Amino acid sequence: MKQTDFKGAITKEVSFFMITPALLWQVLFFYIPLTMIVGASFMYQSGISWQHYSSLLELPYFKIITRSLLFALINAFVCLIFAYPAAYFLARNVKKWKNILLFSLMLPFWTNILVQIYAWFFVLERNGLCNTLLMKLGLISEPLHLMNSSLTILIVMAYCYLPFMILPLYSNLEKLDSRLIESSYDLGANSWQTFFNVTLPLSWSGIKTGFFLVFVPSFGEFVIPALMGGSKYMFAGSLISHYFLTVHDTSQGAAFTCLSGVVLLTIAIVLNWYFSKKAYASRGQ
Repeated sequence: MKQTDFKGAITKEVSFFMITPALLWQVLFFYIPLTMIVGASFMYQSGISWQHYSSLLELPYFKIITRSLLFALINAFVCLIFAYPAAYFLARNVKKWKNILLFSLMLPFWTNILVQIYAWFFVLERNGLCNTLLMKLGLISEPLHLMNSSLTILIVMAYCYLPFMILPLYSNLEKLDSRLIESSYDLGANSWQTFFNVTLPLSWSGIKTGFFLVFVPSFGEFVIPALMGGSKYMFAGSLISHYFLTVHDTSQGAAFTCLSGVVLLTIAIVLNWYFSKKAYASRGQ
């Protein structure tokens, strides 16, 4: 083979070589572990059996999965409600201090997540910042019991996952063509009509990306429920960590991981269909 032909072949396949490390990473740290988990879920007394799956077909396990799905959905919606105005303000209204504000927004999340979670103890505990402030303002006469509740779990989850919603929304809204918004105003639409008929439909792709970035990891979250919920509530991630790390029942934990993963994948497919439908409809407007 001539040297020029060899260089041409290398140049032609350069994109393949560039994605090779990512493919290897995926195979080594996702597909192989996933295969091992699926295989372990069928192992029962040195044989292959559905025993672990059949033992999971009970109401308490489905309550745990339903609770995890509900919290993940609520967390994704809460993050969306708070992230959209922030992302819109940064993308459309800020010019001079945009990079500084983005840096300030991301700076707290450079710290370890355990440090962030433990910081909330000083805010929500009986003599913490929240109760002290409410008593100083005269709104309450005695400290509220804020810790170890589902509300506390949702507050801390929303705080920890908020940047995963803001960044894709910001990226989407920053690329929004300003001429479309100006045309809407020129045609007589007010601010709300422009938002609901122009801005929101064109930002469905950013909403979809941010929603999944929050929803999927929220489903498997176990650190925040364990620390802020006081182990009062069992979630899918909590039960998986219990099987693997506490009772060392690998096969049962693998079976529950696969079962909850199938439920999560099914819900994700339905949500993806809904968001794709909304994005397609917005392009047709």
